[in-house]
Amino acid sequence: MKKIYILLTKSETILSKIVHFVTADTYTHASIAFDENLDTLYSSSRKNGYTLFPAGPCKESLHSGYFKKHSQIPCAVYELQVSDEAYEKAKKEVEQIITKSDQYHFNIIGLLLCQFNIPYHRKHYFFCSQFVSEVLNRSQALALPKDTSLMKPCDYMRVPELLCRFRGYLSELAVQAGPAYV
Repeated sequence: MKKIYILLTKSETILSKIVHFVTADTYTHASIAFDENLDTLYSSSRKNGYTLFPAGPCKESLHSGYFKKHSQIPCAVYELQVSDEAYEKAKKEVEQIITKSDQYHFNIIGLLLCQFNIPYHRKHYFFCSQFVSEVLNRSQALALPKDTSLMKPCDYMRVPELLCRFRGYLSELAVQAGPAYV
């Protein structure tokens, strides 16, 4: 058995503020990682780490870019135990998308429709939680409670297979990252 990690955050970006205003959700962004230290996170977000666009599938880090500069944002880490096969499939899925990230874009239309519970799939387009959901779904790592295009970051908090390993601020997580989050 191996573990996949999901990091939920609520930043101070304009998009995050809009999503929070509309949903009132605790978290507005989701990323996925394959190591307990969260050394490399993957999501569909700011490609350059700072500005809203260009956006799409990218790597994120707790120790550089937006997360390092804005370390006082709330976050939570959830852990999912998966088979070795599902872990490898999920990792391969992410690597394939990241390798071709220039062919992918941010799914702003899907993000808007998600708020109205309208599924929307467009080839090579993801918003953050849709990216995480697609990886988990395609790898069969997790049976999702709803369509991948309808999964919001806070939906992960209610998935029984996910164990909350940490809740606090990024600055605390960056110090504690590793097996002893909690």
